[in-house]
Amino acid sequence: MIEVVREIPVRRAAGEVLDYLADFAHAAEWDPGTAECVRIGTGAPGPGARWRNVSVFRGRRTELVYELVDRGPDQVLFVGRNRTVTAVDEITVRPGPGGAGAVVHYRARLRFHGLARLAEPFLRREFEGLADAAQRRLPEVLDGG
Repeated sequence: MIEVVREIPVRRAAGEVLDYLADFAHAAEWDPGTAECVRIGTGAPGPGARWRNVSVFRGRRTELVYELVDRGPDQVLFVGRNRTVTAVDEITVRPGPGGAGAVVHYRARLRFHGLARLAEPFLRREFEGLADAAQRRLPEVLDGG
């Protein structure tokens, strides 16, 4: 299993940030690995909501269907699946120090299936790089620079 964890300070209020991140379609704006992400169905993004996510990794396009499994007062939990990988994205958003802005705690876990598991040690560094890029991009998107 590959796991990446990042703490990302932003200037926007925690509630606004959580609402933004709860709509996984926004991943196309802040996740550099996401080429497109489209909601399947309608309604407010709550538990059971699903998205079709197309990512580009190592020059190849791959599609996962993500589901919002849990939404609490300060966190969201998404699980994405296809035949090769199960991805779990756990995002917690809390007020920043002194109540200014927010801090996003982002934890992604990728569990590869079948023969793809053999590639995990070789892919870890690339996923770390994607997490670093997302860590830079999210404040740009949320704070406008």
